Amino acid sequence: MARQDIHNSGIPLVCQSCEARHGGICGALSPHELVELNKHTKRIKVRAGTELLAEEQPITSYSNVISGVVKLSKLLEDGRQQIVGLQFPPDLLGRPFRELSNVTAEAATDAELCTFTRAALEQAVNGSHAMTTRLHEQSLRELDEAREWMLTLGRKTAYEKVASFLGLIVSAHDANKVEPEREPSIQLPLSRGEMADFLGLTIETVSRQMSALRKHEIIEFANAHTVRIKDRVALNAASGS
Repeated sequence: MARQDIHNSGIPLVCQSCEARHGGICGALSPHELVELNKHTKRIKVRAGTELLAEEQPITSYSNVISGVVKLSKLLEDGRQQIVGLQFPPDLLGRPFRELSNVTAEAATDAELCTFTRAALEQAVNGSHAMTTRLHEQSLRELDEAREWMLTLGRKTAYEKVASFLGLIVSAHDANKVEPEREPSIQLPLSRGEMADFLGLTIETVSRQMSALRKHEIIEFANAHTVRIKDRVALNAASGS
């Protein structure tokens, strides 16, 4: 339902309250186009561990990540899974213009998604040059991020890798803030084992590097899943940036 008053120019109520809209693909749509897309969308909340997409399965819908973190993985021939990426608000879950998913997507944390059908996205793209441009921009951003992560995995030390991972989470945390917090507390979306998988390290190495960052007073642990960044500049330096 859309409210038609002068304060929101007909933008659907659910879209007005969406913190991810302006940075995501929906930010390219006019109020009228948002109303049309909204007819085919629904908000869903999922628990951590919920599978959202399966590798090699048909893509029938897409989702904007509204809150939480989604992890992307690929299945190896020997049955192991390799985490190949993380998605944060306002990323688009699902690869446009592909028939089959090339990754498995799973909620790494409790998450909220705005889902819409494949047909609705294709209709929005066909009717909006701005939407097409936004999709291209997002694809190029993901390519740049993948190249940066190749550098992290291929050339950085274990200490730099762990610091880079924390920097990635801080950047996503900052994206939803008007001003970056001086000492943000971040929720780690991956377990130590998953972090090791993502970074190409062992669990023991990840734990040692986290302890080293704490010893250098760059971070401190609130609990097993919450880390406070005490020194942003030092964290950036530790990541090798």
